[in-house]
Amino acid sequence: MQSQNRKRAPAWTEREVLDLIAVWGDESMLAELCSKRRNDNIFAKISKGMMDRGDNRDAQQCRVKIKELRQAYQKTKEANSRSGSEPHTCPFYDELHAILGGDPT
Repeated sequence: MQSQNRKRAPAWTEREVLDLIAVWGDESMLAELCSKRRNDNIFAKISKGMMDRGDNRDAQQCRVKIKELRQAYQKTKEANSRSGSEPHTCPFYDELHAILGGDPT
């Protein structure tokens, strides 16, 4: 059960998610994420990039959202790899494919 003192962050808007994908998809960010196991500083940089675009999201919120987006993409890609199944999609699939298309994780 969640503590009553903790407030949930507002839901992500489409613009915020697109900004997050743009910041996350930057080649230097991707290179850092791939090269390090402890990514706290990288998510802080992503959060700062979001703030530079006018979005107010902290590093933890960015980390959780990226994890959710990655999982949705992977589930969709896996479902589409099964022969005979109907094509599936997820929100922002094309944008995520540009980032994760060659990533086995």
